[in-house]
Amino acid sequence: MNKKKITTHLWFDTQAIEAANFYTSLFPYSNLPSKIGTISKITDTPSGDCDIVSFELAGTPFQAISAGPYFKFNPSISMMVNFDPSKDADAKKNLDLVWEKLSEGGKALMPLDKYPFSERYGWIEDKYGLSWQLILTNPSGEERPQIIPALLFANTAYGKAKEATDFYLSVFKDAKEEAQRGTLALYPAGIDPHTEGTVMFTDYKLAEQWFAAMDGPGSHDFAFNEAVSFIVNCENQEEIDYYWNKLSHVPESEQCGWLKDKFGVSWQIVPTMMDEVMASGDQEKIKKLTKAFLQMKKFDIKKLEDAVK
Repeated sequence: MNKKKITTHLWFDTQAIEAANFYTSLFPYSNLPSKIGTISKITDTPSGDCDIVSFELAGTPFQAISAGPYFKFNPSISMMVNFDPSKDADAKKNLDLVWEKLSEGGKALMPLDKYPFSERYGWIEDKYGLSWQLILTNPSGEERPQIIPALLFANTAYGKAKEATDFYLSVFKDAKEEAQRGTLALYPAGIDPHTEGTVMFTDYKLAEQWFAAMDGPGSHDFAFNEAVSFIVNCENQEEIDYYWNKLSHVPESEQCGWLKDKFGVSWQIVPTMMDEVMASGDQEKIKKLTKAFLQMKKFDIKKLEDAVK
């Protein structure tokens, strides 16, 4: 599997494995892998027994968990899928095929059509509630991966996309591959309901993973929640301490490596040794690890390692 510093994490009620199989079927034309990696189960948690599945979509790493009906997907975080005609002669056709698959049991949020920013674009919620933006890209720009998590700053977070992305770039500036901003397009004056200076679109790279962000004006009944979070894979305690101290802003949200930042986005600060234990399939070690980490807020690698000896 493609192991990166940051992994997008999806929370399902019971459908994590089913959804992962569906998502990996979406991109058969891609020359980048879409495949299931490891499937494991943790037991005796507050959510009962939970399936955990790691998978790749067009080379981008994901993880999903079945952990009960506590968090629901909404459009505040969507998956932006780039279809680049310079790389794929059938980009438009493949975009339409993916749209058709996502439409089964799904709901269009913006219809598939021509827009000022793209010859072909649509925003859709799939049958599990996860949102996707499919876009035919302009091949003259700098190369981007096919799938990019996109954050929509709305409601109380409206107008904070620039501040938030500046903050994330500062947090990850010392990663092995330095953080960088790509495009930054701001709204000019006179384009209601958008406030002058808010973000029309920006993309930025944190530790090899590209993200996108925009401000969403108007009345929206959704906000960032734990349904989509971002795992930061840490090699040592120093890294865990660093990212935890930089990102955590809501003490009551700290639990089992999870935290919430000052913009409401959820992160998981996780040692790579946990992933190795989960991937081993050793149920006795997985049980010991689970029992240990359920008692923690910020993870202590030494205590986790001692638990599975």
